[in-house]
Amino acid sequence: MSGNIELLNTTLAAAKAADRAALIAYLPAGFPTVDGGVEAVKAVVAGGADVVEVGLPHSDPVLDGPVIQTADDIALRGGVRIADVMRTVREAYEATGVPILVMTYWNPIDRYGVERFTAELAEAGGAGCILPDLPVQESALWREHADKHGLATVFVVAPSSQDARLATITAAGSGFVYAASLMGVTGTRASVGAQAQDLVGRTRATTDLPVCVGLGVSNAAQAAEVAGFADGVIVGSAFVKAMLDAPDEAAGLAAVRSLAGELAEGVRKR
Repeated sequence: MSGNIELLNTTLAAAKAADRAALIAYLPAGFPTVDGGVEAVKAVVAGGADVVEVGLPHSDPVLDGPVIQTADDIALRGGVRIADVMRTVREAYEATGVPILVMTYWNPIDRYGVERFTAELAEAGGAGCILPDLPVQESALWREHADKHGLATVFVVAPSSQDARLATITAAGSGFVYAASLMGVTGTRASVGAQAQDLVGRTRATTDLPVCVGLGVSNAAQAAEVAGFADGVIVGSAFVKAMLDAPDEAAGLAAVRSLAGELAEGVRKR
């Protein structure tokens, strides 16, 4: 079975045709439970998310701040495994029909086996992977198998990336480019910052891929600001925090659906 890179491409193209940015939501698999994680994906899509990133919980998440680290710890203590991540992707895709990507660090894939991981992700209906710590120059094996199985390879660029480096990264990627709005880890912030707009402009000069901005967006006003210059707005910590702060799972699901609705409205006010 082929993966859903084309669904990702058409979803992002449809948002552009509607003169708006796409809303991309991040939620970790296994949080608060595996079943609860699937329901959370359904909730953000019901609220208006166009694309979902399912996080593969990791014990050393170098890009993630304390909020996502807390959720990852809950998932890991609950015994989440890669099979549960694949199940989350499958059930979320079957229930929503939107592109579902996995965001993961490289070590779990390397240990699991690249061919096995890509084949299972494609079979589950996944659209691709975001790989924040995989150097482009070491990514040939991954890209070979991802291409074979119809999966996008999304790399992360940062404000510190020089123009020549940006060109190397974007030439190797597919689906979209993940532009980190600032140097640092994930988390909600009072301001997204001018660095993000500059990075999007420099990245666009090297590629026709959509450029989507993550790190720091937590409310409709910030989503609207980023949507003014990016092709997609990526929100993770704000959704996870809404789940963590809720008194119970039902309230958490209601909170993330409501937040997704506010953010979806924000990306339409670019």
